[in-house]
Amino acid sequence: MAAPCYLGWDFSTQQLKVIAIDEQLRVIYEDNVHFDKDLPEFKTQGGVCIHSDRLTVTSPVLMWVKALDMILEKMKSSGFNFSQVRALSGAGQQHGSVYWKKGSIQILKNASFELPLHQSLKGCFSISNSPIWMDSSTASQCRALEKAVGGAQHLASITGSRAYERFTGNQIAKIYSQNPEVYKQTERISLVSSFAASLFLGTYAPIDYSDGSGMNLLQIWEKAWSKSCLDACAPGLEERLGCPVPSHSVLGPISPYYSQRYGFSPDCKIVAFTGDNPASLAGMRLQEGDIAISLGTSDTLFLWIQEPTPALEGHILCNPVDSPTYMALLCFKNGSLMREKIRDDCASGSWDEFSKALSSTVAGNNGNLGFYFDVMEITPEAVGIHRFNRDNQKVSSFPKEVEIRALVEGQFMAKRIHAEKLGYKVCK
Repeated sequence: MAAPCYLGWDFSTQQLKVIAIDEQLRVIYEDNVHFDKDLPEFKTQGGVCIHSDRLTVTSPVLMWVKALDMILEKMKSSGFNFSQVRALSGAGQQHGSVYWKKGSIQILKNASFELPLHQSLKGCFSISNSPIWMDSSTASQCRALEKAVGGAQHLASITGSRAYERFTGNQIAKIYSQNPEVYKQTERISLVSSFAASLFLGTYAPIDYSDGSGMNLLQIWEKAWSKSCLDACAPGLEERLGCPVPSHSVLGPISPYYSQRYGFSPDCKIVAFTGDNPASLAGMRLQEGDIAISLGTSDTLFLWIQEPTPALEGHILCNPVDSPTYMALLCFKNGSLMREKIRDDCASGSWDEFSKALSSTVAGNNGNLGFYFDVMEITPEAVGIHRFNRDNQKVSSFPKEVEIRALVEGQFMAKRIHAEKLGYKVCK
């Protein structure tokens, strides 16, 4: 009998990835399908389609389904033993949404194993191009939602975040207002994560608490949809969303489609999928008091907290590992590009020189402090470079090594300050 293994899936913006691990957490298989390169017929750039208004950003739903077909066929060709898979779960890019047409659940349940799944499902979506996290076309819907519930801070107190353009509630409100007939034809709305789980489950998978708390619709305290938020977005929305579930829920066995086509065991379990950010907290095994910081084009900070205080900046999400607790998420737009700019200006474009300059100065920078925002920052809303000396006087420049430490210390101090505002308690 083959040794048990477990599959993890990542439906991200630019590619679909799969990894198989054994019971000792050793990687025994991994592969990916790159949307632009491997599925050129969908004409995406970076996995997305940017529309003419430069605000609307979508991805083709069938591209995700076809990518799943393609990666499973690659696994089959490589001789991967699907019968050894005991359970699978995964993550999806947060804030993307999928709209199932009336009657689609029967097609999903009864898909013929003789056909690739994308052929069976090609007529199942009332909207063929899903709005995703990069979309910023719903400013008016955000204002309307905040007004309907008593303001931005009240919305944050209910859902964990003020209204954001990419969040699903506002996307649904836009679809309902611009295409009421399309909305009427929709029987179920999934997030990318619950959509991916649905493909494996062979029926509509529920939205999990963690990914659901990135929609401006879920009451993060009660773990239930907010009636006032639902009513502000579209009629009959609760029945289209289904009941949310804990992020670690076992949803049921795999669809017979996969047993018949690929040889999965009928006993293979599907565990709820979640968003990519909550999945990062789970995957890094963070515990209360831990902070993780991802240094990228935008810097992202996420942490496990017990008693959150939702604010106008940042996000509070339900914790994917421990449902009664929470995770905080902060995004800082001036990340690596700002660091690279100072590296180029002060260290001849060399990270080695940058590191030497940083090491040559003392922690605290002798009281010199800087805030560096090359573009308008998200947290806080600020732009420009602001330098202060030890006497709290604004100055126009620093020596190069002082500039480098001011940048690094300023960025990390800002992350700590805003984390504390959301309820993080620094352990003494």
